[in-house]
Amino acid sequence: MNSGYSVPAVALVVVATVLVGAFGLRISRTTSDFYVASRTVGPRLNAAAISGEYLSAASFLGIAGLVLVQGPDMLWYPVGYTAGYLVLLLFVAAPLRRSGAYTLPDFAEARLASQAVRRLAGAFVVGVGWLYLLPQLQGAGLTLTVLTGAPPWLGGVIVAVVVVATVAAGGMRSITFVQAFQYWLKLTALLVPALFLILAWQGDGAPSNAFEEPAAFREQRVVRVDSTLDLRLERPLTVTVTGTVDGRRHDDRKLELPTGTHHIERGTRLTFAGGTTVPAADRGTSDGMSTSLAAGREERPLYATYGLILATFLGTMGLPHVVVRFYTSPHGVAARRTTVAVLGLIGCFYLLPPVYGALGRLYAPELTLTGDADAAVLLLPERMIGGLGGDLLGALVAGGAFAAFLSTASGLTMAVAGVLTQDVLPSRGVRHFRLGTLLAMCAPLAASVLVGSLPVADAVGLAFAVSASSFCPLLVLGIWWRRLTPPGAAAGMLVGGGSAFVAVAATMAGLPATGTPHSLLAWPALWSVPLGFLTMVLVSLATAARVPAGTAAILARFHLPEELRAEVKA
Repeated sequence: MNSGYSVPAVALVVVATVLVGAFGLRISRTTSDFYVASRTVGPRLNAAAISGEYLSAASFLGIAGLVLVQGPDMLWYPVGYTAGYLVLLLFVAAPLRRSGAYTLPDFAEARLASQAVRRLAGAFVVGVGWLYLLPQLQGAGLTLTVLTGAPPWLGGVIVAVVVVATVAAGGMRSITFVQAFQYWLKLTALLVPALFLILAWQGDGAPSNAFEEPAAFREQRVVRVDSTLDLRLERPLTVTVTGTVDGRRHDDRKLELPTGTHHIERGTRLTFAGGTTVPAADRGTSDGMSTSLAAGREERPLYATYGLILATFLGTMGLPHVVVRFYTSPHGVAARRTTVAVLGLIGCFYLLPPVYGALGRLYAPELTLTGDADAAVLLLPERMIGGLGGDLLGALVAGGAFAAFLSTASGLTMAVAGVLTQDVLPSRGVRHFRLGTLLAMCAPLAASVLVGSLPVADAVGLAFAVSASSFCPLLVLGIWWRRLTPPGAAAGMLVGGGSAFVAVAATMAGLPATGTPHSLLAWPALWSVPLGFLTMVLVSLATAARVPAGTAAILARFHLPEELRAEVKA
């Protein structure tokens, strides 16, 4: 890919992010400004900011990559990501704002009057935040590697530095303006190239349906295998090989591989003739981390689909970087209006990534072999249009991709830093908030450098599963069920969220690799969410005497409009 325009585009996005954040710094004065922008962010600005931070690497790159590799079934990802806000609107948005909390641990303490529950909620905020930050940093590394050939860790380091500087300087004030700006940048960065790509596709005589037949190379293509894999052939394949296949070394030799499975060593170059069907690839594991959940989907497709739906529908309400933005609304009505606007904004955006996935299947099918399917969005402008036009459109996409990493990483860092400052560091002032910002980024940055990676959409899906299993029961029961007790809330989060977290860790470690146990661990929401709710209810009923005093008044504050509450006080 030509980096002559893309690198300046990425640099321009980084500079613009710093400048917009500096504007927020100029009007950020108090501790409340740093944490919740003094609760003065209107619905339109807040909706753009929420959309900006929510549309992460999984949305910008990952959905297209999953559609390319696994087909239309992956459209459940954008459907689930969007529908999660409908659940949030119906059950959580307004009461959460009326709680008056700064963070999810604040909500837990206000509802249950328990420091233990608060600390547990804080631990889950940090865990989910770090799990969600990891693919943002790795996606940034992938983007910079595709653009320039730079080492994979460099993109993550750049994002980390810019995010820490922006969040630490101006807190919520700064990132509100930054994220709103970056939403419109990301939408433009996908929409404008998509229009040109569709015109190029229509004039190219390519198939009208990318998924009618198996993916095939439209022209001769050289594929470099960057990590060891197994090719599964349903029919004999003729390919030119430079490297090691089935334990034997070949130098630019044409081979006819028989039907079956063939082991391809890392660094091997395979030259496929035009019209050749793209063989299926089994990547196994890489660097100790499973690189795809595709095998599990093939074994248990219906279970995987329902697990994904449940995780994305219910996980949104517990994502720390999403929830913290609702605390910035002036009142509950504004929170609801914000959520409705977010549904429209992200719904428009999610029409675009599937287009790139389908076109990637036609014009960049080799990405299923290289393991870089998430790069389809970055490569298509050059592949389909070429020349100066392709370079300029590619630069626009690259800038949008970096905006995705920066905006989501900013929100997550803000949420985790808020919890660290409130519950870990000795003081809650602005100075310690800035230290918390640095600490919030250190762990995921180290992990992004040291470990392998899942496709970004898969990794984010796992974070949703943990959020759905821990915070969804806490928020829904905490807002709508007066008999919830501190022991019940703690037990539900530990059992539901803890089991989901263990399942995520096992999946990322590649254990087990296949079979029913793999499916259960790869998509835990179907059993971990009901388990969290059931545990919370049963333990609360068993400890009925522990219902906090004043629960009725607290719930009234959650559900009564601000105007009515003021009249009651008067």
